[in-house]
Amino acid sequence: MRRCALVIPALLLFSSLLVAGDKKANVSESSVNFVVLKDDTGKPIRNAAVVLHLAGKNCQPAHTGFELKTDSDGKTHFDGVPYGLLLIQVIAPGFQTFGNCFTIGQPDQEISIRLKRPQGQYSIYDKHDGDGGSTPQK
Repeated sequence: MRRCALVIPALLLFSSLLVAGDKKANVSESSVNFVVLKDDTGKPIRNAAVVLHLAGKNCQPAHTGFELKTDSDGKTHFDGVPYGLLLIQVIAPGFQTFGNCFTIGQPDQEISIRLKRPQGQYSIYDKHDGDGGSTPQK
């Protein structure tokens, strides 16, 4: 009788652990491929940093990021991305930083990102078309 009293709780604990493991295994995950290209030429960008953040509502990052680097073809990939919102940031020297939220909802997904060159700074002290060439008062 004492053995039954020990075996039954042990079996219940083991079965509950199996059920919890099954629930975790049913979480949908995706294999995401990234391609980072120059916007003006369409050529790949090597060694671009692709930073992934799981995101909550309004694309607010929920956790710390994970960084990947692109290869010579501008490609990188990550397996095991859970379905849902993913904030993606791309940083490469000589290009504007990219940031946008994407919905991950397929087993295999490809995301193509085109980076632009930096634009010139706008100064109120420069002459601009349409403003009559006025200069600031001192």
